[in-house]
Amino acid sequence: MKQLNVRLDDAVHEALEQRAEAAGLSLTDYARKVLAEEADERRERFLTAAAHFSQAWGPAFEAEFGPYPQSTRGAAADAA
Repeated sequence: MKQLNVRLDDAVHEALEQRAEAAGLSLTDYARKVLAEEADERRERFLTAAAHFSQAWGPAFEAEFGPYPQSTRGAAADAA
């Protein structure tokens, strides 16, 4: 197994720590997961295909089922 040492500025480190905590992972495990996903060519091909499908067929889905519901999370936070 190879090792990678990376220097991060404080803001990036803090943001990554918050995301790791939200995911229930240590910072090291979270970084390993993110880097592995970025290196996965299948994931990239899937995301590209999904974007193409969404652009091509999105209007048909919206016409059939209506627009995608907007999140109510922000509205609830604004009301509080």
